[in-house]
Amino acid sequence: MTTTLEAREWTITGMDCAACAAKVKGAVERLPGVQDVNVTIMSERLRLTTNMDQTPPERVEAAVRAVGYGIHPRPAPAATLANTPSSGHVHADEPETGRSWWQTDKGHLVLMTGALLAAAWVIDLVAPPDVARFAFIAATLRGVLPVGGRALASLRAGMPFTIEMLMTIAAIGALAIDAAQEAALVLFLFAVGEVLEGVAANKARDGIRSLARLVPKTALIEEDGETREVAAASLAIGQIVLVRPGDRIPADGDVVEGASGVDESPVTGESVPRLKEPGDPVFAGSINAEAALRVRVTRAAEDNTISRVIKLVEEAETARAPTERFIDRFSRIYMPAVVGVAIFVAVVPPLLAGAPWETWIYRGLALLLIGCPCALVISVPASIASALSSGARRGLLMKGGAVIELAARTTAVVFDKTGTLTAGRPRVTEIVPFGGTEKVVLSLAAAIETGSSHPLALAILERAKADGVTALPATGAKALAGRGAEASVGGETVAVGSPRYADERGVLDAAARETIGRLEAEGKTVVAVFRPEKLVGVIALRDEPREDAADAVRQLNALGISSTMLTGDNARTAAAISGGLGMNYRAELMPEDKVAAIREMIATGRVMMVGDGINDAPALATASVGVAMGSGTDVALETAQAAILRNRVTDVAALIRLARAAMGNIRQNIAIALGLKTVFLVTTVLGITGLWIAILADTGATVLVTLNALRLLVFDPKKRA
Repeated sequence: MTTTLEAREWTITGMDCAACAAKVKGAVERLPGVQDVNVTIMSERLRLTTNMDQTPPERVEAAVRAVGYGIHPRPAPAATLANTPSSGHVHADEPETGRSWWQTDKGHLVLMTGALLAAAWVIDLVAPPDVARFAFIAATLRGVLPVGGRALASLRAGMPFTIEMLMTIAAIGALAIDAAQEAALVLFLFAVGEVLEGVAANKARDGIRSLARLVPKTALIEEDGETREVAAASLAIGQIVLVRPGDRIPADGDVVEGASGVDESPVTGESVPRLKEPGDPVFAGSINAEAALRVRVTRAAEDNTISRVIKLVEEAETARAPTERFIDRFSRIYMPAVVGVAIFVAVVPPLLAGAPWETWIYRGLALLLIGCPCALVISVPASIASALSSGARRGLLMKGGAVIELAARTTAVVFDKTGTLTAGRPRVTEIVPFGGTEKVVLSLAAAIETGSSHPLALAILERAKADGVTALPATGAKALAGRGAEASVGGETVAVGSPRYADERGVLDAAARETIGRLEAEGKTVVAVFRPEKLVGVIALRDEPREDAADAVRQLNALGISSTMLTGDNARTAAAISGGLGMNYRAELMPEDKVAAIREMIATGRVMMVGDGINDAPALATASVGVAMGSGTDVALETAQAAILRNRVTDVAALIRLARAAMGNIRQNIAIALGLKTVFLVTTVLGITGLWIAILADTGATVLVTLNALRLLVFDPKKRA
């Protein structure tokens, strides 16, 4: 019999804190045939793999609804966050979109319990005490019914230690000891706290939702000489779209007609509009500022830049930081321990010391309310989600909490040279022939480099085109990792490679070495063009450092972080460039040498590697944190744990500042959560504080840590401390 396993995703509505996510996870992972359950709060996503023969999707949805949450199948990523629902428990297949807090179920509970509590207080002023007591009992019962219903649903799902269960026990216990007024007040404050949690969580999600809203819903396509409006999500690769001045670009593509300044700040954070001309790439979500452009679509909607950023942010939520994993394990012990302490406080003093039962039961009930670890558990993911959202809006992407924690502890940064510290657009500055002419040297080099995307190859081809030199026919071209490339030209093997490779092949004489040494001393990269037994000539190229590279090194130094350049280039060129930037260097490195260098540095600290090319992928994977420049290859972006979309070297320091701010925020949140609970645990046992203060210690702390985490949304990591 064949087992039908299928991966499924849903959007869950009504999750406001980590306890909510735990209840959803607990409800579905008990189902037969369900595995790999993952629930994320900020993106409101449930992902799992299910055996369709044992548990079809309908059964999963029923289990989630049973514990009080709404659920509906998750749409494509671009649409998901644009339509993420507001908070509140629902029991429908569609999300609660565009609803204010007072329109949700939790909002209704606040309004109803508040009205009943106010009415009971009025009755207490004008009616006999017994009448007022019944009014408070009525307010308590109205507040406890929905809470108790959720508690029972969680209990049936195998989760007895929930805040709803503790609230239910506390409310019924308070009624039993004739503390109906406090019971009603506690339930009202609990309802208010849940609404505030929902509002705060919703606010935290706004940063991620805003990314999806960058892409317009419609686009103007041109077909058969006519223009018509279509849904942007339906655009296909190869279609031509018209982007008018002031419009957002609906898809990733290349300009085919027109020239205009394009504001890419919504995507990359770059505030200065960039001129886009035919052949230049443009991003979905950026704004055409000046003149009409015609753009050929190069990526489908689900694969455009915005969608990829959203996907990275969503997936980052699942990569939990070590601190978060520790807090999660600690909370599993903490809550039952507090429940045990509450039972001890309620029972032992009356039994052993003859103390009043009402007094100590009351204190035990207050301890129950303090026992919920919501604030502690949400303290880390709330900060992580805010940091991820803040970074994404500024072109700084990190793939999860673990990356943030590692980045915050970085002690050294190593940079690839070409395309990272330099612009990656070298120019041929000099051609020195040996036994031929400049034209011969250039035509042979162009023959071998035709079709290559390497920056040095492109520079050689550009010079050949500018000089009107035609590349000779070549066959069997192949790259030689870390050495160069070779091909067959006119029946003879010709190579373009590093001077070291040429020396290994025995084609350099004293004059050639002297020429190469002079050029390299000037900070130029030199490639040799040679046949099996003869040097044809050398070509000197120079790739200038990026304008902000020196400033980036200064910023890293100010953060107490050392900087090193790793390059396959020669030592003279590396020394010339690194000297101007004020950083260390290691030169003439093969890809495996870069990996070895990083491993050596990791032995004494945390190393961040920044690169952009295919040959950087092994080093990016080896480093404590691999960071890909936004202009880098897809391989580098996939291998790296973080990415910088703006292609600014100074953003490396900004990324580290953001990571450090996030970790500082986490420490503050943990201190708030544990500090408040510790204080109120002591004051409750001593009889100084009661039930209503206890509930503030729980929901109040949860709201405080969430609001504190939201500060990261306005934190600007590009401002130096």
